[in-house]
This record gives sequence, structure tokens and C-alpha cells, in this order.
Amino acid sequence: MTHNPIRPWRDIDRRKSRKIHVGPVPIGGDAPIAVQTMTNTLTSDAAATIKQVLACAEAGADIVRVSVPDVDSSAALKEIVTESPVPIVADIHFHYKRAIEAAEAGAACLRINPGNIGNPERVKDVIKAARDHNCSIRIGVNAGSLEKHLLEKYGEPCPDAMVESGLEHIRILQDNDFHEFKISVKASDVFMTAAAYQQLAEATDAPIHLGVTEAGGLVSGTIKSAIGLGNLLWAGIGDTIRVSLSADPVEEVKVGFEILKSLGLRHRGVNIISCPSCARQGFDVIKVVDTLERRLEHIKTPMSLSIIGCVVNGPGEALMTDVGFTGGGAGSGMVYIAGAQSHKLSNEEMIEHIVDQVEERAAVIEAEIAKAEAAE
Repeated sequence: MTHNPIRPWRDIDRRKSRKIHVGPVPIGGDAPIAVQTMTNTLTSDAAATIKQVLACAEAGADIVRVSVPDVDSSAALKEIVTESPVPIVADIHFHYKRAIEAAEAGAACLRINPGNIGNPERVKDVIKAARDHNCSIRIGVNAGSLEKHLLEKYGEPCPDAMVESGLEHIRILQDNDFHEFKISVKASDVFMTAAAYQQLAEATDAPIHLGVTEAGGLVSGTIKSAIGLGNLLWAGIGDTIRVSLSADPVEEVKVGFEILKSLGLRHRGVNIISCPSCARQGFDVIKVVDTLERRLEHIKTPMSLSIIGCVVNGPGEALMTDVGFTGGGAGSGMVYIAGAQSHKLSNEEMIEHIVDQVEERAAVIEAEIAKAEAAE
């Protein structure tokens, strides 16, 4: 549970789930909600895939998934796992041997549907490989690939069918005494996704992987994901998330973190609070914010920065942020540090000075965090 005694309307009561591990990353229980993404390179091209994995990890990804559709991908996986700073999930469909090879190559988790692996003996072989190599498993149910008997029973993809599929797959793992699993029930429809996850959360204590699948491009997919995942997370549902975008995987990581940051569930990097700009602005707000977002990507310290074009809301917003700049007149504005008015600054000096102030403030915050940890 997030707890804010001063502002209790910000509290979120997280659903109680079992804790498992994807490599060293805990999922469920009281662990932070993990952010995932998936590479879109050919996995068989180890160098290209490693490059993308490293970029995603630098952006903050806790876990990265790669597709393993063929023997060449399996062969490249060991090198990818070795070079990755974060756990690698192997995405497996249909061929049980790929799952076994992925476990042997060092994948931290296998994303499978036990139902599409094949006969029970093949499922047992995959589970044995996962157990022998300390792999967890994600049961991945998708509205677009439900089993034939469920489509015949329900007539079309729906939340009931998705949850029934998920619970059937859970039973397969549990019948084989395997419990290191998490589960997802994804759809491209936001309403179906939310309803399925709400039902699933009541039906199992397994950790839940959230996602709106095939959400779309950067803008439309971000909005759909923010609505679907945001509402579920606000309701306390979800232990790990992946934002699915037709875009660079790094963008998925950024959007995922922004969703979590907006709900106070994760804190990483600079949270920029800025106005949309209007005729009152004392400087080009849009241009400045765009530049600062890029210039401050290297800051990992959780902190806030307000960039407001005029004095209508600027001073009030600055009181709540670590660093702030409020536009004034005659080509200058006011700098705020730790919520207090500090000094005037010309618009021409704004970018470099704000970057310096954020870096200095980040150092102070890190020192305070280190001191507090040492005192525990």
C-alpha cells in the first residue's frame, strides 16, 4: 500500500499477491511494480538485440522480453542473456523445444501458453527445464488467440473466456507442482482488458502482468495504455507492466514509468510539470520543455521540475517542486529551489542554468537518501 497521511486521497491499496522472481527481480507481494518491454529486432541478430536491450535497460526497464521463434534465435539467446544487465524473458509459442533451449540458455522467465505447447508430456518437459534452470513462467493469455473450445463456448473473445483460459493454464502448472508463475490476460480493447484483469485478480493470488496488447502507435497506444493500466493500477491490480506500442521499445519503458510515476507507484528521474503555454508565456515553454526532457534523461534521481510560462500558476507550482522556473517579464524569470524563491534568471541562460540546478539538486537528494539509508 502506498501511504500518504497528509494526502490520504493518494493512497492505493495494492492487491495481495504471491511473490515470485524473474532472475533477481521480485514480482508481486510488496515488490515495486516492474516495468518491462520487448525487443523488436531479429533475436538471431545478437548484436542488434543486445544493443536494444542495453538501450531499454538504460531507460529504466527492469526486465526485457525477446521472441524465440526458431533455432537461430535460441542459439543467439545465450549471448544476449550474458550481455544483458537485466533479466531476459523468452517469448515462446507452439514449439516446446524452443522453451527448453531458452531455459538452458539462461532465460530468467518463459512466456508461454501451456495449452499451445502440445501434449502433457511436452508441457512436463518445459516445466522440468524451467525448474532445473531456475526459470519462472508467465502464462500469457491473449484475446486474439483463445482456445477453440472457449470460443465455441462463449461465441467470441470476452473477459470470462480469457479468465477461464488463464485458470486452465494455472491448473496445468499447479498439477505439475510448479508455482513460480505470473499471468496476463491481454486484449486490444481497453474495456475487455480491464474487465478480464478485474476478474482474474479475484480468482487467483498469482502475480499479475498488466498490458493492453496491440495498443497502437506512440500517441494512441500511450493513451489507451494510460487509461487501461492506469485504472487497474489505481485499483491496486498489477505487479508488473508492459506498454505495447508500435514504436521504439525505449518509448514503451518511458510511458510505463510515466504511468507509474503519475500514480506515485514508482519514482525515477525528473518529473517535469509544465504548462501548455498561452499568450501570457514569458518564454517558449514548448521548446524549453522539449529540450529539457532530452537534456535531463541522464538523471535517475526521483525529483520534480516545474516549468511554467507565467506567474498565474508558476509560483504555486514551484512551491511543490525541487526546482522551478516561472516566466516573468523583460526576458527573465524566477528560479525556485526546494520550493523557495531563489534568484532571477534571463531567458537566454535558462536551459543551461536549469540543467545545472537539477544536477546539483539531484546530488543533494542522493546524499540525503544515502544518509537516511545509513542511519537505518
